Amino acid sequence: MSEDRPATKAGLVALVGRPNAGKSTLLNGFIGQKVAIVSDKPQTTRHRIVGVRNTPDGQMVFIDTPGIHKPQHRMNRRMVDAARAALRDVDVVILVVDATARPGTGDEFIRDLIGRSRTPAILALNKVDLVEKPRLLPLIDHYAKGGAFRAIVPVSALTGDGRARLEQEILAALPAGEPLYPEDYLTDQTERKLAAELVREKLLKHTRDELPFTTAVVIDRFEEPASAGAPTRIFASILVEHESQRPIVLGKGGAMIKRIGTEARRDIEAMLDGRVYLDLHVKVREAWRDDERILDEIGLGRS
Repeated sequence: MSEDRPATKAGLVALVGRPNAGKSTLLNGFIGQKVAIVSDKPQTTRHRIVGVRNTPDGQMVFIDTPGIHKPQHRMNRRMVDAARAALRDVDVVILVVDATARPGTGDEFIRDLIGRSRTPAILALNKVDLVEKPRLLPLIDHYAKGGAFRAIVPVSALTGDGRARLEQEILAALPAGEPLYPEDYLTDQTERKLAAELVREKLLKHTRDELPFTTAVVIDRFEEPASAGAPTRIFASILVEHESQRPIVLGKGGAMIKRIGTEARRDIEAMLDGRVYLDLHVKVREAWRDDERILDEIGLGRS
């Protein structure tokens, strides 16, 4: 490397925060396409997701983590463990905070975790497009107390405002080094896993508020096209915990599951750039959130 050329930066960047803070939307914005599903339902992200952004100044390997919350099932414990593990393994931590929500004990708990990790930290004050500017200054002052953050950056993950400045702050905090992944590497999410997540995204969008926490999507079979122009054939199961939840997912005359399937198929076809046959079924699996085998199957590995 030439001595007069600035050192290339590279490193791991964890996105952490409370549920529904906008971490996945921020990740998708940095990567430039959807690698993590988004929803207005809390606890949408259930496992850590890697997304890579390359710039002339360096490579940022983002790790989107589940929202940190009080776990009540094995599933939730695995989610929170994944988020806490990220604090130990990365070069920079981005705490994503919802500017529209009042700071609470959950935020203080995460700030304490970050402080104990001694990893360089940046605060991304998200959803500022929904907050009047006079309200931002007290929030910034609140989070500035204690000196836990190298920088506090107001952003809107939805509109992209502030993202360029946040990127500059991240690059400044990263160590010098060679890229960790090839230039064309985008995400660790396989097509199979993304297909399951896109089905779950539509499920979250259209079902009642109490259902998202008790549902999961498992890909039973993922068959590559048999010939040129043939569809990818995907067979998936939507898991619910109680028999009474089946009719909610199915809808009257099967209308709900058909709607979920149609919208998910369109997104999967766009992802795969080809035709897709998607077959969905609803299965009752009582207490699946405490079933180690099912948790392994949907990608919630043990930390």
